[in-house]
Amino acid sequence: MKGLVIAGTKSGCGKTTVSLGLMAALAKRGLTVAPFKVGPDFIDPGHHTRITGATSRNLDGWMLSKAYNLECFHRCSASADIAIVEGVMGLYDGYDGRSETGSTAQMAKWLGLPVILMVDAKSMARSAAALVSGFEHFDKELMFAGVMFNHLGSNRHLQYLNEALVDNVRMPCLGGIPHNEDIVIPERHLGLVTPHDHALSAKSIEMLANLIEENIDLDKLINNLPNVKFSEEFGQGSIHYREKKVRIGVARDKAFCFYYQDNFDLLEQNGAELIFFSPISDSRLPPDIDGLYFGGGYPELNADALEKNVTLRNEVNTRCIRGMPIYAECGGFMYLCDKLWDQNGNQYAMAGCFALTTKMFPRLKALGYREVTLKKDTILGKSGQRMRGHEFHYSELHQLSADTETVYRISDRAGMEKPPGGYVVHRTLGSYNHLHFGSQPETAKHFVESCVIYQRERKKDDGTRTH
Repeated sequence: MKGLVIAGTKSGCGKTTVSLGLMAALAKRGLTVAPFKVGPDFIDPGHHTRITGATSRNLDGWMLSKAYNLECFHRCSASADIAIVEGVMGLYDGYDGRSETGSTAQMAKWLGLPVILMVDAKSMARSAAALVSGFEHFDKELMFAGVMFNHLGSNRHLQYLNEALVDNVRMPCLGGIPHNEDIVIPERHLGLVTPHDHALSAKSIEMLANLIEENIDLDKLINNLPNVKFSEEFGQGSIHYREKKVRIGVARDKAFCFYYQDNFDLLEQNGAELIFFSPISDSRLPPDIDGLYFGGGYPELNADALEKNVTLRNEVNTRCIRGMPIYAECGGFMYLCDKLWDQNGNQYAMAGCFALTTKMFPRLKALGYREVTLKKDTILGKSGQRMRGHEFHYSELHQLSADTETVYRISDRAGMEKPPGGYVVHRTLGSYNHLHFGSQPETAKHFVESCVIYQRERKKDDGTRTH
């Protein structure tokens, strides 16, 4: 199997376009592509999955251990022809200016994959060679498959850049992408528009594939890639799935679409059967469920539809009061609060599990990695248990009751304390933090066990009422 990493000199230089284009071109040739994304992003992996037909996985040097990343990569790419890993930020950008920790470069070295360096060549000529040379020599341990230029003005522009590279850099020039407004994926406040709202059409995917085939020597690239070396330590055994013990309802539609596939997998491995439903269009919760999971997304853009679905909102609130384990993060947490205010000052009623109000703002309110330590036992784990994830939102709590209980002690990746979070009522736990269950495998296990306890109580109550 072959593999490579798409990295950039900075954010916004064309990594996503080229990653999607390469995946589309390779899939069009009949190759099985295993897609991956470095970092905590939810949106790009959705586009990867749409193009390749394979679930894209997040790899992350801070949220997840090296062993977890390697196991995930080898297991999910073992049966593929080629693995494409889309990087994050600039190639060497990580947690600080002193180390490679958390960078795309670190992940490329962990995986043993060569890097394609993307360079935004707009308004640049011979200086591009100096830029590429600097990236090439910055870390001698990193392998490069070549350099690709984006935003080319003409064929002459690419020729000029090629001439500048000769005798100045070792990595080959693989080609360049001309400036084209038609291939820009729309963006909104949380990044690229999600696949739910901007599903790549067959025509768009064809355009992306042709973009690569027409401008990149794809045969040369593939033939020059080294084979991936699979370690016997990782990805060799099949995952053991326990017998299904509980049914967990998972909210998934265009309002709630931010989930790590690994979280689903870990829940299933611990005995959960996941039942997907839509808080927008389904009038009732799935039958015979023992827990609920609300992920992040865009409730503020779908607030009117969510508010109008009164039956479902009331049912969620009733389950909360009855003690059903309910876990919600970010957009899901906003839905479980009492009210939501959008940026235009409109107020919408939500599920009302928490006596809290959230309000949208035009500016980013929180961004960054987070480590969560439980201050007491919860549906996700025991007191003292640590989990990692990230925050990224434009809303904040607008009305916070003084007696609202918090069970999270939160710090950022540098260890600096952040305001406490993790709000609890009955067995409902909500937070702005997106947690990756792979950072603490006990998390999924404990949530399932919490659902088992509720299931026993529910069946006992049903039996009592029957008699």
